[in-house]
Amino acid sequence: MGGESIGREVNMSNVFIVISSLLALISPIIYSKAILKGEAKPHRTTRFVLLLITSLATVALFAQGNRVAIWLAGVSTLQSIIIFFLSIKHGMGGWSKTDILCLVVALLGIVLWQITKNPVIALYFAIGADFTGMVPALIKTYHHPETEVWTFYTLDIFAALFSILALSKWTVAEYSYPIYIMLINVVMTVLIVRLKT
Repeated sequence: MGGESIGREVNMSNVFIVISSLLALISPIIYSKAILKGEAKPHRTTRFVLLLITSLATVALFAQGNRVAIWLAGVSTLQSIIIFFLSIKHGMGGWSKTDILCLVVALLGIVLWQITKNPVIALYFAIGADFTGMVPALIKTYHHPETEVWTFYTLDIFAALFSILALSKWTVAEYSYPIYIMLINVVMTVLIVRLKT
């Protein structure tokens, strides 16, 4: 009886991982189309920082032996590569004082993340660097909500939610990254849709 219960939990966990990964793969396709149509203008500084962070987060989660959040991080890395390259031609920002300050702070967070020997502390530096990298996009979206599409961020909210549901053990190290991803995407979605309601 106990074995069947564990088997069902593992199967549900795998289903949630697949759903999370599919949503995170669909969202950049929607966002890329919006960028190419001129409906979205990603912030270049944010996209550069996110490219660095998602790549390193995937490596850190792999080193930790995390087999759930690594899927979300890996797909986020793929997202980041596509969107960063599109932002070079079709994006906004990148050289204001705020952008440069956020970039420097995010890079400092990345350096601290890389030199720490504790994978959990490293993950927190990664999340802090990610948030700092998101600040230019948050500011841009607050002032220009029309330069973003809510569907991209909403799909990522659900991708993170299904990643959380896939967790088999509830430790801070396991759920920190997907909860952060969910919350930052909620904030972006609210900033985009707040004037449309």
